[in-house]
Amino acid sequence: MAKNTSRPKWDEYFMKVAYLVSERSSCLRRQVGAVLVNDRHVLATGYNGAPAGITHCDIVGCLRQKLNVPSGERHEICRGLHAEQNVFLQAARHGISAKDSILYITHTPCSICAKMIVNVGIKEVIVAGDYPDKMAASFLKEAKVKLRKIKIK
Repeated sequence: MAKNTSRPKWDEYFMKVAYLVSERSSCLRRQVGAVLVNDRHVLATGYNGAPAGITHCDIVGCLRQKLNVPSGERHEICRGLHAEQNVFLQAARHGISAKDSILYITHTPCSICAKMIVNVGIKEVIVAGDYPDKMAASFLKEAKVKLRKIKIK
């Protein structure tokens, strides 16, 4: 029997899942997806957008966009939660521990999410795209959380 060479490697597979998850985002500025994985099994997913029961930005507009707030700044005036925050909340809601898991994210985390990543016990963060927050990488490095960037097809 011939080996199927078109199967994606694990990192590519989970990152493609993260990109698919990001398609649910209601953010007007950037669509981000996150996938929490342990032992090659998906534990939870999350995307950026307004919390359940709160009108989405694609309906009411974006205050940060209206005020010309640069990307990576003034998170506190955003209606939405980040994909990383949502993946952790989804896991917690279902009683799933994130400790020693791998987090696949379509973009590098912000510094707020990096601190959450450290505190929930993620062992590795794998990203494909960038986000303008250099402090995040320094937090992950200091806490000895591996950060790796990959390219996918």
